[in-house]
Amino acid sequence: MSTARTENPVILGLPNQNGQLRGSVKPAGAPGGGGGGPQQQLNQMKGTINNGNSQPAPTTNAVIKPGDDWKKNLKLPPKDMRMKTSDVTATKGNEFEDYCLKRELLMGIFEMGWEKPSPIQEESIPIALSGRDILARAKNGTGKSGAYLIPLLERIDLKKDCIQALVIVPTRELALQVSQICIQVSKHMGGVKVMATTGGTNLRDDIMRLDETVHVVIATPGRILDLIKKGVAKVGQVQMIVLDEADKLLSQDFVVMMEEILGFLPKQRQILLYSATFPLSVQNFTMLQLAFQPNSHLQKPYEINLMEELTLKGVTQYYAYVTERQKVHCLNTLFSRLQINQSIIFCNSSQRVELLAKKISQLGYSCFYIHAKMRQEHRNRVFHDFRNGLCRNLVCTDLFTRGIDIQAVNVVINFDFPKLGETYLHRIGRSGRFGHLGLAINLITYDDRFNLKGIEEQLGTEIKPIPGIIDKSLYVAEYHSESGEEVKP
Repeated sequence: MSTARTENPVILGLPNQNGQLRGSVKPAGAPGGGGGGPQQQLNQMKGTINNGNSQPAPTTNAVIKPGDDWKKNLKLPPKDMRMKTSDVTATKGNEFEDYCLKRELLMGIFEMGWEKPSPIQEESIPIALSGRDILARAKNGTGKSGAYLIPLLERIDLKKDCIQALVIVPTRELALQVSQICIQVSKHMGGVKVMATTGGTNLRDDIMRLDETVHVVIATPGRILDLIKKGVAKVGQVQMIVLDEADKLLSQDFVVMMEEILGFLPKQRQILLYSATFPLSVQNFTMLQLAFQPNSHLQKPYEINLMEELTLKGVTQYYAYVTERQKVHCLNTLFSRLQINQSIIFCNSSQRVELLAKKISQLGYSCFYIHAKMRQEHRNRVFHDFRNGLCRNLVCTDLFTRGIDIQAVNVVINFDFPKLGETYLHRIGRSGRFGHLGLAINLITYDDRFNLKGIEEQLGTEIKPIPGIIDKSLYVAEYHSESGEEVKP
């Protein structure tokens, strides 16, 4: 059996529904486990749930003297030997040292396990360091966060006790994730202060935090705009603003707030826009500037497009034709036959997320769920516990489609098929992260048949009928190793 199972699944933890319907937790080293026991994982989490504001403990590395080989002192993670596709390997052969970055920043980069720049990092880091605006499009999971965080951190001046950079993201979970990456990459830089601020958290805590030194703010639009208007977040010296998942931030949901935020910033500031998708009506990148009417905020942006094809090379896509009543049985069959490390299962509504999570737990499988109507502390706990490998299966809405990077996810299941190609692209991009292999399985009903055909045509991809036996080499790391060759489905 490929997933953790128990005869009596229970709801653990917080008094209200907290999104954690669990079976037994897999022991360390077991298939699909988190690589450590629950207490060890919780210890690793300490300092990361408090809205992303925590800084890592001071490092104890010995002072590096001139002439020393500073790389010998690095605490590198184990080398990832999984095969990678050309989505991340088709580079020019550059090294991070080629960009004349601060040594302390390089130390953080290498200790993250980032060995060489990915294509989007190669294209954008030197341009961003030059101060030019960027409009970049690259596939999910190919290193966009590093592409903007590295030049952002390089340009921070620790002598200035003010906010120097803003990163705006559309979801709270993505804000927490980006802030943790930023904190880890900058941990050797001698005091870069990073803060995450999102809706659903205590405003007073953010006000107190901003009374101290903060260099980088990672935020959702509504909360940072509120803090700016209150005069708490002083952005008069911001030199760089990043819009991550820019297409969402320029949509009708956020564009008015983005206009207001940009209006508070200095006129001489750099704007970096990154996304995997832009609205299909936008045939030319420069048309995106129309979203900022009546004022065009971008100044002759450098355009990067690394998406000749839209879907990730490493994600194999299948569909299973079922009736609505057969979906749960089909999901149960998939659980029993697939070798799942971690899976994300998408539904089209919060209500269906909770109903499906309950049904999965009744079948005996450990299961978390997350959606936008949950209390923020519950969402934070589910996000961090799942990311740390404490549960194998997560049921969610499209809240989890944007930017969320969980390397262990090798299977994505669309329990409900989406209506939009952009939604589909972001969902399946939760597997196959950073050039690795993954599986996307879609449960298709009679009513979905036209959406399936339309999304195939829209994305220029093929979603194949699911075979009786799925080759494990298509999505299980142990069945392949790094060879430089691309796996062909």
